[in-house]
Amino acid sequence: QVQLVESGGGLVQAGGSLRLSCAASRSIGSINVMGWYRQAPGKAHELVAAITNGGSTNYADSVLGRFTISRDNAKNMVYLQMNSLKPEDTAVYFCSADLEFDQVLGQGTQVTVSS
Repeated sequence: QVQLVESGGGLVQAGGSLRLSCAASRSIGSINVMGWYRQAPGKAHELVAAITNGGSTNYADSVLGRFTISRDNAKNMVYLQMNSLKPEDTAVYFCSADLEFDQVLGQGTQVTVSS
């Protein structure tokens, strides 16, 4: 198993930027897919971005061109750089790790974008 701890959330004005970080409790070199999900009040869980060990990335249409996911296997870290933030990006953001038989999520970090 692996534990994930997110940080970097907060309150930001529309148009601003935030960088989320996800610290894993063990090496993520054997975990092919790491990602970020978000959940806004009253809305379903949404995949925001994912990245493979090979560096392939996938983004939700709503964040394409504004968000960038990256990983540093040597530091057991995953990042989400969020630029040009919009009020509709307000949500709790969760880091994820796709294991062989399970998906692990962190406890989440709140991102609030004011208009």
